[in-house]
Amino acid sequence: MSARLKLTLSYAGFLMLAGVLLLTAVWMFLLRYVPNRAMLINPDDRTHGVFPIRSALLGVFAPRAAAVLAFLLVFGLLGGWILAGRMLAPLTRITEATRTATSGSLSHRIRLPGRKDEFRELADAFDTMLARLEAHVAEQQRFAANASHELRTPLAVSKSLIDLARTDPHHDSGQIIERLHAVNTRAIDLTEALLLLTRANQRSFTREPVDLSLVAEEAAETLLPLAEKQGVTIETCGDIAPTIGSQALLLQLITNLVQNAIVHNLAKDGTVWVTTEVRPETVVVTVENTGEILAPQLVSTLTEPFQRGTKRIHADHAGVGLGLAIVKTIVLAHDGTLTLAPRQAGGLRIAVELPAAPSVLPRR
Repeated sequence: MSARLKLTLSYAGFLMLAGVLLLTAVWMFLLRYVPNRAMLINPDDRTHGVFPIRSALLGVFAPRAAAVLAFLLVFGLLGGWILAGRMLAPLTRITEATRTATSGSLSHRIRLPGRKDEFRELADAFDTMLARLEAHVAEQQRFAANASHELRTPLAVSKSLIDLARTDPHHDSGQIIERLHAVNTRAIDLTEALLLLTRANQRSFTREPVDLSLVAEEAAETLLPLAEKQGVTIETCGDIAPTIGSQALLLQLITNLVQNAIVHNLAKDGTVWVTTEVRPETVVVTVENTGEILAPQLVSTLTEPFQRGTKRIHADHAGVGLGLAIVKTIVLAHDGTLTLAPRQAGGLRIAVELPAAPSVLPRR
């Protein structure tokens, strides 16, 4: 049976039960006290008739009660069918929206009118889910298109170099090999970055206690030769900042931030500041760098895949355009927040806020 039919039968059944209980109450508390044998003259009655006895009243009452119950049954079925239809109308709209979404169209919204009840909350939640799915699908399609474009470039360059070596055997093979090596290295870096993004998106990692201050120091020490080569100074300071997450992914996060701060810096005498901070329920790692003045509209797009805010001052360390996109994905996988803001003096300030480890949370 359909839900509407079940509700209709339930309404009718409850209405019949209420009628039976009412008639039973009339019998138990009224008719049972009428005598069944007394034949009393009513002196106030002009016709000098007798009071009706119980059997006579019952004979009159029973057909009327059956008629009332029959009316309640018909009224309950019709009224229940109409009421059930009106109550289930929002579910019909939600079902139609679900079928539309199943067919591949995610732009449809229910937008259920009326007061805020359970059906309205369900419809609003479904609309929110559709909006997120539509945005996620659009982002995945854009990411796939960008990734295909980025991967096609090194493959096309490799094909051109191979064709050049094949058609011109007298060309300098050492130079071709060096260029092929650089192109393949870039393609490998891009592929590894895409795999890292997928791993972080799926949250397929083991959570363990991690001290962000130690991770920041390790990232700074790893990138110190690059910083010295580019004439950039790295300064690290802050508190012990324990959190729960993946040691490898958090190291990749801070390494990407510091590397990005080194590459996008002043041509000389640049500085990168890495600080950690403990707040009541969170820990924060902040990476700031000197550089050119950035517009807030540009900063808001830097976490998109393959987006580059400025040209690299140190172009000899090329990236794949996924550094901050990987950072954003890792932060979301650790239930944190990522904040980017331009510095007034030039450069960028990036703050990553993650949940603190339970051992450092204040007792309540």
